Amino acid sequence: MLKVEIDNGSGFCFGVTTAIQKAEEELAKGNTLYCLGDIVHNGMECDRLRQMGLVTINHEEMQKLHDVKVLLRAHGEPPATYELARRNNIEIIDATCPVVLQLQKRIKKQYLNPLTDNPSSLTAQIVIFGKNGHAEVLGLVGQTEGKAIVIEQFEDVKQLDFSRDIYLYSQTTKSLDEFHRIIEYIQQHISPEATFKSFDTICRSVANRMPNISSFATKHDLILFVCGRKSSNGKVLFNECLRVNPNTHLIEGPEEIDSAWLQDIETVGICGATSTPKWLMEQCRDALQQM
Repeated sequence: MLKVEIDNGSGFCFGVTTAIQKAEEELAKGNTLYCLGDIVHNGMECDRLRQMGLVTINHEEMQKLHDVKVLLRAHGEPPATYELARRNNIEIIDATCPVVLQLQKRIKKQYLNPLTDNPSSLTAQIVIFGKNGHAEVLGLVGQTEGKAIVIEQFEDVKQLDFSRDIYLYSQTTKSLDEFHRIIEYIQQHISPEATFKSFDTICRSVANRMPNISSFATKHDLILFVCGRKSSNGKVLFNECLRVNPNTHLIEGPEEIDSAWLQDIETVGICGATSTPKWLMEQCRDALQQM
């Protein structure tokens, strides 16, 4: 008899849960609601909300809208989006994650107050450890009028100017270990005349999932990691599962389960990203049990 376990720690994080609740509440009123970008990096959840009436738009399409309601997802938006809404009389339903919102405020304050620490801060580098083009990172860079430097991986840190001040932040869903490697490298190379400050802005509800999901993945013969392939957080967690359990497969839904994976398997663990709904993991469990 095949044993299947769903990881209790997987599923939507607080920010995504709140955004979806806000969308459902508005749609329940029968109102037209637009969402700027996919509300979550999971195609099946987006389809569910689309069937309820949620209309997903991009920034170009938003420019043509007037007198409507637009939901901003958990990733957050740059100041330019709020200015566009004001000009076009668009009512914003702001579902920006509180952790992301706090990070935006910190970066904006640093950018607008360059003399806080010393005069050399006028030429300071505001550095964000994150994925170029990611919605959250675009919102963070927007707080600096596009002047922040984005580094995607450890190797990119070597391109910084270590003779100038550096203020380092991180996208909320990045790897804590890699962030600490970057901090150590900067500390070793920064000029004695320059200031370096780092701000650990990684969301703990996401960071803590790494050791938890790692432990979960070791308990089973087979791991099915359920996740949309666009999810940045999902890629990190999937790779961690794969590292501790090579018999790990990334799937977007039950239809991708290959029965050949179940040969000589006694236990299956199902887990996912912060963008993976519980109902989708349950569908995968049900599909396995039918097999």
